[in-house]
Amino acid sequence: MIEPEADPAVTLAAALEAILFTLNRPVNFIELGHILGAPLDAVEDAAARLDAQLVGRGLMLQRHQDQLQLVTHPAQAGVVRRVLRPEYPARLTPAAYETLAIVAYRQPLTRARIEEIRGVNCEAVLENLEEKGLIVEVGRLETPGTPRLFGTTMKFLQILGLASLKELPPLQPSGSTSS
Repeated sequence: MIEPEADPAVTLAAALEAILFTLNRPVNFIELGHILGAPLDAVEDAAARLDAQLVGRGLMLQRHQDQLQLVTHPAQAGVVRRVLRPEYPARLTPAAYETLAIVAYRQPLTRARIEEIRGVNCEAVLENLEEKGLIVEVGRLETPGTPRLFGTTMKFLQILGLASLKELPPLQPSGSTSS
């Protein structure tokens, strides 16, 4: 936390850094001035201070015309690429989408229950969804054979852009059609 009695220029540079980090996009100086409640010359000074502070670090201040953005320094691109391991999500089959929807709305549930709902064998589809990290075993049913119970993962929420499963759209009653 920045101390209230800190140098205003230091405080403004730290606030600028926080804003640029949070927004993660180019931001023009006028918008930054409004966000920070500071005149443009003070924002320019804060940008220069922040730029100097970032020398030799993993981030840098990128400036293009009247816009600023906090970005990864090109020297760190290799390590960042290794960490992110860019994934190109493979398209799911209709069967996978259907199975994933069943798991999302009715979890936890067993493979047998999913197959009962879908009316077909789902073993390969469930394996595929597990490999992609979209579903996971969340427990075992206390019945003979202790079948696996499946549920969705954090990655499922991230891909759908949901904060929680409560944000899933409501199910339409069976047999209804949308107008």
